[in-house]
Amino acid sequence: MGEDKSIRVTKNGPYVVHGAVPISRQTIVTDEKGESVAWRTGEHLPDRPSCTLCSCGASDNKPYCDGSHVAAGFDGTETASHAAYEDAAIAIQGPRIVLMDQVDICADARFCAAKGKAWRRVEIDDDESRRIVIEESNLCPAGRYTAVELDGSMHEPELAPAIGLVEDPKAGVSGPLWVQGGISLTAEDGTPYPVRNRVTLCRCGKSANKPFCDGSHIKAGFDDGAIEGSESTWW
Repeated sequence: MGEDKSIRVTKNGPYVVHGAVPISRQTIVTDEKGESVAWRTGEHLPDRPSCTLCSCGASDNKPYCDGSHVAAGFDGTETASHAAYEDAAIAIQGPRIVLMDQVDICADARFCAAKGKAWRRVEIDDDESRRIVIEESNLCPAGRYTAVELDGSMHEPELAPAIGLVEDPKAGVSGPLWVQGGISLTAEDGTPYPVRNRVTLCRCGKSANKPFCDGSHIKAGFDDGAIEGSESTWW
């Protein structure tokens, strides 16, 4: 799952991507109530054998780095934990399913609240609530939430190795880099982060949990200047 593709965090600089990782716009789709309910795939960027992606938010060539982090005096100090998800997340036990929650990796995409809040739904003893907990957890780009069966088996969406440039029209901002499909991530000092099926990396430069997104792009009003592409729905 993504063994030949990797991302390396550089000191106060960009993310270095190796392995011709596909990159596309991924837009949060909302319903008539403004709730996040699906993803829409847009523009696919040209394939490259490797590239450097902006992490400071200052590049004039987003999503790619143009060296602006130097003039901006960007402080990209990593503060995120290297703990495994199973160790860092809490378990919310329900009668039909368990909801795992690692609160510090939230990208504020809001899928978890669309149909009655997953952390409350998990406590309800009916089939519909169980289904919603699984659905909302799988839509979470950061992997904060994971639905786990009572026998311990975990639900995960099937994601090929790729990077999504998150766009959030409801909030009026651009969001993080959505790293999918088990692409390995290495810290600036060479320490690997646990490989996961889905994580979100900060690209506004404001996260307090670097390199991961903590939702700061919304308060910062981050805008990558993207023009939305096609409207094919993959989820």
